[in-house]
Amino acid sequence: MAAFEFIDTPGALHRFLERTADERVFALDTEFIREKTFYAKLCLVQVRAGEHIACVDPLAIENLEPLWERLEAPETLILLHAGRQDLEVIFQASGRIPEPVFDTQIAAALCGYGDQVGYAALVRTVLGIDLDKSMTRADWARRPLPPDALDYAAEDVRYLHELHDHLVERLRGLGRENWLTPELASLTDPANYSPDAGDAWRRIRGAARLKPKEVAILKALAEWREQEAIRLDRPRQWLLKDDTLIFLAQRPPRNMAELAAVRGIDERFVGRNGEALIHLIEHAKNAAPPEDLPVDKPRLTPGQEAQTDLLMAALRAIAEDAALAPASIASRKDLERLVRGERDLDLLHGWRLAAAGERLLAVIEGRLALAATPEGLRFLPLSQQ
Repeated sequence: MAAFEFIDTPGALHRFLERTADERVFALDTEFIREKTFYAKLCLVQVRAGEHIACVDPLAIENLEPLWERLEAPETLILLHAGRQDLEVIFQASGRIPEPVFDTQIAAALCGYGDQVGYAALVRTVLGIDLDKSMTRADWARRPLPPDALDYAAEDVRYLHELHDHLVERLRGLGRENWLTPELASLTDPANYSPDAGDAWRRIRGAARLKPKEVAILKALAEWREQEAIRLDRPRQWLLKDDTLIFLAQRPPRNMAELAAVRGIDERFVGRNGEALIHLIEHAKNAAPPEDLPVDKPRLTPGQEAQTDLLMAALRAIAEDAALAPASIASRKDLERLVRGERDLDLLHGWRLAAAGERLLAVIEGRLALAATPEGLRFLPLSQQ
């Protein structure tokens, strides 16, 4: 396999796509920066098709439409590793999401290689190859890119075909092929990459502690911040930090002077946005709070804590038998919700229900007991304790 080619002209991109016209499997990765912007800035697109690897420079090629068209062709399978952010960046750049996709990190978790295993670790485990990850924090907007940065970028797609083939075979051997499809479905749902400004308040930690009228103010402020961050293409936290939004919702200022006195809001911000925010807050005071307010759940009782601990032990036993990471099946928060009586959980749907959910639910409902045996923890019908 050739090392790779660096593509920074439309002509070179056209020739690469012509050479790979018959390939139906594309490995894909991206490099981007987003520290100073709302939207990620796409800086490099790496692809492998057959024996051909290319690093495509979107900062030099104004029109990447031919590449996006190839990637979104329904007959082309796209291979990624931990690809959610890559798909988000491509969606922002092209307005489309390529599919079908195969995410080797998701597949690896179902094969027992650990939850959220990194690309380099998976390549080492499966292929016995050590990758150099020293360029993880490279400045991808820099031009020209240093050779070692390009080498690093090319490595991120070099082995995805081999990983795909190994993981598909392993999933087939484990009888878990049908587990993967629903796990991949959310990756290609455009709704996951088009945030609704009206729902921005839901992502703010601490919203569940607020009173209904305070939530109405938080919702208005968070929506304003989201729209401004998009308009200015700046990180949300550069405008107003989350804890500042919570403070304003709990202690809404009545005038510019009170707003200027809030810690974390500087004079220039007040001068530019103060009047609009005061008006927004006053209007939100009289607005109806969202109908589906978050609920700040009470702490678990000692008995519920004990039940959760028991379920965690059971989950670890199930995961060990299935050669899965417990976190790929359920989190402790999922088990806490189960103990509280909630049933609309991923744990109780699909492959997770068959793998673990049914037994964990049976323990909660008193139909199964968890017993320590010389072979380890085992589930027994309650009558056999």
